[in-house]
Amino acid sequence: MITVTEQAQKKIFQNLTKRGKGIGIKVGVRTTGCSGLAYVLEYVDQTWEGSTAYPFEHFLVVVDNKDLAYLENTEIDYVRQGLNEGFEFNNPLEKDRCGCGESFRI
Repeated sequence: MITVTEQAQKKIFQNLTKRGKGIGIKVGVRTTGCSGLAYVLEYVDQTWEGSTAYPFEHFLVVVDNKDLAYLENTEIDYVRQGLNEGFEFNNPLEKDRCGCGESFRI
């Protein structure tokens, strides 16, 4: 299960509206960085075979089935800290994050 905070839902819906198309976001992981994995978030126009879709009020969160084990019970939030803002992943499966915050390990 993937959850999305109210603030993140508002931002995703705003971005989809600005984009002018799309059904939601794809959330996944890729191999990279010091610790091994990094989160990926991108806007998508359709689901595909081998994906799982989580419905929210105005959009879907779509995950490749191969990434589900890494993202179980993850919460997606949208945070502002000073001049920086962006999506943040709160994943209870994370064991470590690298010092720069770019990658994590499960």
